[in-house]
Amino acid sequence: MDLEAVRTFLAVVDSGRFREAAAELAITQQAASKRVAGLEKELGVRLLARTARGAEVTIDGQAFLPHARALHHAQAPAAATVPAQRAGQRLGVIRPRGGTAGGGRGVPRAGRASRRPARAGSLPGPPGTASVRPERRALRVDVIGRRLATAGLLRGFHRAHPGIELDVVTLFDADAAVAALGAGTIDASFRAVTMPGRRLPEGIEAAPVLDEPLQLLTGPGHALAGARSVPLARLAGLRIWIPGIVGGTEWAAYYADLAARFGLTIEVTGPDFGPEALFDTIADSPDLVTLVGAGTRLVWPQGHDLRRVAVHGPTPVYPHSLLWAADNPHPSLLVLRDHLTASPEAPGSPAAAERDPDIWTPSWARPRDRRPEP
Repeated sequence: MDLEAVRTFLAVVDSGRFREAAAELAITQQAASKRVAGLEKELGVRLLARTARGAEVTIDGQAFLPHARALHHAQAPAAATVPAQRAGQRLGVIRPRGGTAGGGRGVPRAGRASRRPARAGSLPGPPGTASVRPERRALRVDVIGRRLATAGLLRGFHRAHPGIELDVVTLFDADAAVAALGAGTIDASFRAVTMPGRRLPEGIEAAPVLDEPLQLLTGPGHALAGARSVPLARLAGLRIWIPGIVGGTEWAAYYADLAARFGLTIEVTGPDFGPEALFDTIADSPDLVTLVGAGTRLVWPQGHDLRRVAVHGPTPVYPHSLLWAADNPHPSLLVLRDHLTASPEAPGSPAAAERDPDIWTPSWARPRDRRPEP
């Protein structure tokens, strides 16, 4: 492994920019970029993401970082032996054949003389560098929230493929998720894409994986508490309270389209104290209701006696898609994609059409008939 490339990688990580790292190493920025590119090619992973803000360390870069520092620290003692070895040669000191050679040469295996030293300026990577390979690390997936239907999809994948290690994270919105995919800090994300006026960046792919029906959530004293289902038109005039909506997010765009299309009144006023405070308010109110995903796992005190009511004619569904970077080499990512797109829950599947053919989702949601090339 090229130690100068490792040193350059560390300099970029520490400074956050290729330009500053190049200045520190007294090389050109182009040379610094070529060194890191060569290291990435040797390892078979992307270590750094080039962004407008500088260089960001990817997941694979984070995995390689401790090994890179170990290599860098190991280089200093090895380099320090060079003057002593040269002095020994001048004094006629006899070195054992096959011993450690100076000048940055490779270290031979124990008990065996080295007849082919490594090229100058390089060292074989320590055994730990194998963990940098994508297949050696966990697949990092953003599920938005751990109680949402998207987390349920990932749990189903884990049950089907228990040998694949997962790292579950939660990011705020689609912009944050897309940025993380582009920077290589996550492998996949579940999102509704794309909002009006937005397009997925070049290199980011998406596939629809779940149309999640929305349900009405009421307290026991509400007029609709005893209904098993209600037509969507019946929600017009109700006070629908969703304090967690944040402007500029994909879910804000979804609910804005839903309200405009069917004449609903969705209130977002008041602070968002979390689901527990929302449930407390809904349970005590004969007027307020809220909307929740059918696949969202909700827990409330038994005394609240909250009711889930199905909505039909049409059924509003939230369009979940799986997003990933096209150049992501993690082998488990393909397994996840195949699992989700082949699921009976996937939009466009015969089972999904049989469940409820009359659904509504915003016109900006990704077309259901598009699938990425394998």
